[in-house]
Amino acid sequence: MNKITIKERIEKLKNEINHHRYLYHVLDRQEISDAALDSLKHELYNLEQKNPELITSDSPTQRVGGKPLDKFKKIKHKVSQWSFNDAFEKEEIFDFDKRVKKFLALGNSKEVKVGYNCELKIDGLHIVLTYKNGYLVSGATRGDGKIGEDVTQNIKTIESIPLKIKQNIDIIVEGEVFMSKTVFEKLNKKRKKNGEPLFANPRNAAAGAIRQLDPQIVKERELDCFIYDLSFFEKSEFLKNQSEELEFLRELGFKVNNYNKQCENVEDIFHFWEHWMNNKDKENYWIDGVVIKVNSRGYQDQIGFTGKAPRWAIAYKFPAEQTTTIVENITIQIGRTGALTPVAHLKPVKVAGSTVSRATLHNQDEIDRLDVRIGDTVVIQKAGDIIPEVVNVVKGLRSDKEKKFVMPTKCPHCQTKVFRPEGEVAYYCPNKNCFAVELRKLSHFASKKAFNIDGFGPNKIKQLADDGLISNFVDIFELKKGDMLALERFGEKSAENLVQAIEKSKEITLGKFIFALGIRHVGEEMAIELAEKLKSIEKFQNITKENLERIEGIGPKVAESISSYFNNKENVKLISDLLQAGVKIKIIERNLQKLEGLSFVLTGSLESMSRDEAKEKIRTLGGNINSAVSKNISYLVVGKKAGSKFEKAKKLGVRVINEREFLDLIK
Repeated sequence: MNKITIKERIEKLKNEINHHRYLYHVLDRQEISDAALDSLKHELYNLEQKNPELITSDSPTQRVGGKPLDKFKKIKHKVSQWSFNDAFEKEEIFDFDKRVKKFLALGNSKEVKVGYNCELKIDGLHIVLTYKNGYLVSGATRGDGKIGEDVTQNIKTIESIPLKIKQNIDIIVEGEVFMSKTVFEKLNKKRKKNGEPLFANPRNAAAGAIRQLDPQIVKERELDCFIYDLSFFEKSEFLKNQSEELEFLRELGFKVNNYNKQCENVEDIFHFWEHWMNNKDKENYWIDGVVIKVNSRGYQDQIGFTGKAPRWAIAYKFPAEQTTTIVENITIQIGRTGALTPVAHLKPVKVAGSTVSRATLHNQDEIDRLDVRIGDTVVIQKAGDIIPEVVNVVKGLRSDKEKKFVMPTKCPHCQTKVFRPEGEVAYYCPNKNCFAVELRKLSHFASKKAFNIDGFGPNKIKQLADDGLISNFVDIFELKKGDMLALERFGEKSAENLVQAIEKSKEITLGKFIFALGIRHVGEEMAIELAEKLKSIEKFQNITKENLERIEGIGPKVAESISSYFNNKENVKLISDLLQAGVKIKIIERNLQKLEGLSFVLTGSLESMSRDEAKEKIRTLGGNINSAVSKNISYLVVGKKAGSKFEKAKKLGVRVINEREFLDLIK
């Protein structure tokens, strides 16, 4: 090949490779295999090595080039880099809308109609990209808004950022560099294996990657980037609004997030925000809110900026799943098995949309690991319905007045000496008659996943127990309306409702009955699985420890716990008394033809039925319920506010179905 032919081949290879890069990293499509694309890149690399004078800055081979830097150079921004003001409540969005309209109404006799464009706020690292004549010449961090750090070499490693755009123009664009959830999990798994400290979240991981002095390391971090703003372009007057600007960026070859919406009013904004509040976890990147921008570029220019932020935009953040507060005290909660759980009493704080004043500390080992003390400022975490927990201590804010917590040697309620079984982290109260333990047992027995006695929560149970009306499970079914009328907060109607709820609860499936007994190590799913295998309460009472161990999933510890429970004369009498009190145990017959051999995991909330009802329906049709996602699962059923299980299922290739598809499957 002569030089002209080689140059033509190089140009064609560059165009072809860039075409597939755009498909894969921007449009999430693929026309050829990874191996075929690697072959094209290899050919290009070899041609350039033999003809170095033909290497250009936009060549795919230049995405990782140059030696590691000693330090980052500073770069002055041509356009000042602003940050958005944050809003956390609806009232703040109403106020923003009023301010915008008031500003635009100056000099006008009537109210100006304002439209907004809502975009997802990606939780990543702000980046500024400068192109001259269509070629990428620099990438910079925000810095102080005036001067940032030159991270051009690192930016070139990000495949979704074009080295050359589709028009030969001078522009400056802004975007967000981020790390996907799947890459983040893979990175942390590797760091854990190597004994390295884990990254707290994908944003920290992305920021840490961009500030690596060696671009090869950045390349290995597999970063991504969404572009959302055209901050400088001399011929941008043809773009009338924010929606057109995003489309223009997309046409130039940038990766633009697909989820944005034009909103006519504040109510439209709230609908968009609420939708993504409930669905943010379904995407493979972290979303921490919605950015609201006045859609008209003319209005944007008219409204302008404050000293640090645009007046025409605001970030409406999702409720934080982590926040800081102060540990005011640490107390002990006694569980139904007698386990002592330390609980942090917090200065009330809002997290994940609700105000909390308690957080679990799990056990003494966890307290020691965190070194959490009374008076400490701590980071707490809450996601959805998960119980809040302390995840970190801000030790730099200590005043030397904080007090260490030590697990009590005696039960705080009955003063019995506590013990810690070998190989376990929890301490236990061994007193079977401990009032605190009995209350927890009664609450568990009446709970939704057990006898499901409507309106019979922990407070009412404690009230009835304090007044001597109930002390065991059987007492519940012997309660009469007249017993409660003399009690505080019990009227004619509330007493009657409770008696009816207790009567309704008497018919119960075998699995729920076993779970309600509160046998140690026997959770909801295990109770139901055992019920399906043993079929009757009599078989539970007669099965040996050895035969229990032969059942798949039952280890020696669980078998010993179940065997010990049913060999205890008091427990046998309790079951007999419950049946005498009118409890009827029903056996669910499976329809093995419908869902036989299929296994399901459920995540999120369903609209047409509760999760428990969905599980029972699956079981009656022959299917199995699992609590964790694995590659052996047949279906993941996804409802509203789906959690991390959704991402894991996608990663493992598990089939994901929504509620409508689930209903079609079981009807």
